[in-house]
Amino acid sequence: MHRILGVISGSRSEWIGLHGMRIAMAIVFLWIGGLKFVPYEADSITPFVANNPVLSLFYEHPDQYAHHLTHEGELKPIERTWQTGNDTYAFSQGLGAVELMIGFLILAGLISRRWGLVGATLGFLTSFVTLSFLVTTPEAWVAALGDAQHGFPYLSGGGRLVLKDVMLMAGGWLVLVDSARAVLAGGPAMRQASTRSSLAVSPVQS
Repeated sequence: MHRILGVISGSRSEWIGLHGMRIAMAIVFLWIGGLKFVPYEADSITPFVANNPVLSLFYEHPDQYAHHLTHEGELKPIERTWQTGNDTYAFSQGLGAVELMIGFLILAGLISRRWGLVGATLGFLTSFVTLSFLVTTPEAWVAALGDAQHGFPYLSGGGRLVLKDVMLMAGGWLVLVDSARAVLAGGPAMRQASTRSSLAVSPVQS
């Protein structure tokens, strides 16, 4: 048991965890960023964007969004036309491009210390924006439709999705710290971590 715990707590495990987190963050940004070019995803983020005091400026009619919401997988041509005029899809595609860029920059941290640092920083800061939706978006909480459980602390499906970004924030910070160390050490993150790991697990030579 102690041997197993020693392996788990070793530098090599730390190296695997840090780069595993880096790859996981990249997957999230790349996958969700790609979906931003699909109408249903753009429709689904409308409440978050429309209620944000800054992001809502990108919409033509943010105050009217509630009358044009659709369910995922549901096609309503009239609502799609309204969303197009609202710049919903144009904004979503721009956001998707930004998320794809962040994902590639985070992934670049495997070979480039400086680009990895930029990606880790942007990834970490993004979590603050998404978590702010819990404050600005009414749809993040269960609506008062008759059930006794509504409002805070009863998260809706959208709210529960946003809350998970707490883990993205924590993971982003770990990747950011690792990237900063790589920059200070003067070498790519993977090479520096691999070197530290090799030294830690190699037997002491006398």
